[in-house]
Amino acid sequence: MVTLDILSDPVCPWCWIGWTNLARAMEARPDHGLALAWHPFQLNPDMPAGGMDRAAYLEAKFGGRDRAVAIYARVEQAAQAAGLDIAWDRIRRIPNTLDAHRLIHWAGIEGRQTVVATALFRAYWREGQDIGDPAVLSAVAGQAGMDAAMVAALLRGDADRDEVARRDAHARARGVTGVPTFVVAGAHAVVGAQAPDLWRSVIDEIAGKDAGTAV
Repeated sequence: MVTLDILSDPVCPWCWIGWTNLARAMEARPDHGLALAWHPFQLNPDMPAGGMDRAAYLEAKFGGRDRAVAIYARVEQAAQAAGLDIAWDRIRRIPNTLDAHRLIHWAGIEGRQTVVATALFRAYWREGQDIGDPAVLSAVAGQAGMDAAMVAALLRGDADRDEVARRDAHARARGVTGVPTFVVAGAHAVVGAQAPDLWRSVIDEIAGKDAGTAV
C-alpha cells in the first residue's frame, strides 16, 4: 500500500471537489493500493469559536460582494463538473473547524476517517449544517458508526486540541499554504482539486512501479 496524505478543511469547497475527483478515480481503479490518511489544516485559524456570518466573511475576505460572487462562480462550475450540488442558500455561517478536525482525528483511531471527512463535507456544503456545533459533530460521528455520546463528551473538553494545532502547524512549516494538498508516499505533493484523469494516471504510475519492483 502507498500512503496518500490528504490535507484539507471541511469548509473548503475545493477540498470537497478534489476529494470527490480522487474518489471517482479510486472507484475506477479498485486495486488502487492507496492508504488514505487525513490531516488538519484550518483555512481560518483565527475564526472566532462560534464562527461568523458567511456573507460578511466573504465580503471581508474577497474585498466586496462582486468579487466574492465571481470567485464562487468558478467553484460552482467545478462542483457541477464533479457532480456535486452545493446548497449555497442553506449555508449561513462560516464555522471554526477545530472541533471538526478533532472529530476527524478521533475517527482515524477507529479507521473511519474517510467516512467522517466525507460526511462533514456533505453536512456543510449540501445540507448547510453548522459543523462547528458540537451537536452536529456528534450526530455525524454517530451516523459514521462512532459513539456519539463519547464524542459529545470529548468535545466538551480540550482533548487533542493541542495535537490538532500541532499537526496544522507542522503542515505549514513544511510549506503547505493552501488545501487541498495531497502527498503521495510522503514525497510527492499534488496541490489543488485535480481532475479524475490525473488521479487515474497517478494510480497507474504507482501500479507500474510496484509491478516493476516485483520479483
